[in-house]
This record gives sequence, structure tokens and C-alpha cells, in this order.
Amino acid sequence: MKVLGIMGSPRIGGNSDLLLDQALAGAKEAGAEVEKLILSRKKISGCLNCEKCNETGICVVKDDMLEIHKKILDADGIIHSVPLYFWAMTAQMKAYLDRWCAFFNGEWQLHEAYRARMEGKKIGLITVCGDPDVSAADPIVRSFKNTCELSNLTWLGAVQVSAGAKGEIASNKTARKKAYDLGKKGATE
Repeated sequence: MKVLGIMGSPRIGGNSDLLLDQALAGAKEAGAEVEKLILSRKKISGCLNCEKCNETGICVVKDDMLEIHKKILDADGIIHSVPLYFWAMTAQMKAYLDRWCAFFNGEWQLHEAYRARMEGKKIGLITVCGDPDVSAADPIVRSFKNTCELSNLTWLGAVQVSAGAKGEIASNKTARKKAYDLGKKGATE
């Protein structure tokens, strides 16, 4: 069992990062091999909508996303963690998610080359927002949940928490436990 953690915040050591570490600790404790990718340390260009991947399943953009695609395919579960920036996911996470189009054909079905390795893959999400009303991050949740529904991926759910100052989440035992449990779920269900 492999669980991949995708950190969509550019702020290393921030709340999204700390919660992703908790989720990966939960997955590791459940017996999974874990790996964490920090998107802000990768070169990921936006999708060009050239549609060449519809035929080949391989993106023509030569950047770090090609390596990330391989890691996605090798993982049994993926836990994403991203803060809310201006009522949406960060630019890093959006570019990453847009580039998932390489997994699909022209009819928005999983590409034949990837179907067996993608269907049923487990996807979880952690969102952090400064707004005390965590539903402010619902658009992010919808993006990931809709991706799961489109792709026959297994939606593990979302942990939505409120935190502002860098590292503030470290004192929130409830949020840390929810993230830990999400990681554990990603390694066992």
C-alpha cells in the first residue's frame, strides 16, 4: 500500500503542511509506504488544452508533472492538503489538478492506458482556511469530489479546518486527529 501526500501550500511548516504530516503519519502507522510532494518546489505549468494527451495519455508539457503522473499512478491513495486562497485552491494545486487531464481521453473517460491503475484509487482532502466558517473552502472540496466521481475514484472525504497564523493548527488536537484518521483511512479502506 502506497499513500502519496500532495502539499498544495507554498508555506512550508504552515497549517496545511502540518496536517498533511499528520495524515501521512496515520497512513504510515496503518502500514502504508508514504511519500510527500511539495508542489511549490516543483515546476508545474498550466494545461495548454492542446488535447494531445487525449490520444496518447502523455502530456506534451515537459515539466515535473510527468514525474508526478507516475507517482499518482503508483499510489493506492492520495491525500491532498491545501489552504484556501481568495476563496479557491492555491495556484500550485490548481495547476496540478488541471494537469490530471492527461489521464482522460477526448470523451472525459479514463484513458485506456490508465483505467486499471486509476479506478478505485483513494482520494482524500485537507483544507485550511482563515475564515471561522470552514464551508468557505467548499469549492475546493467540490473540485476534488467531482474529480473522484468523474474518474471512479474512491472519495475518502475531506477534513476542513479553520486556522490563520502559521503553525496555529499544532494546538488543535481535534484537527490533527481528523487528519491522522484520514491518512489511516487512505491506507486501509
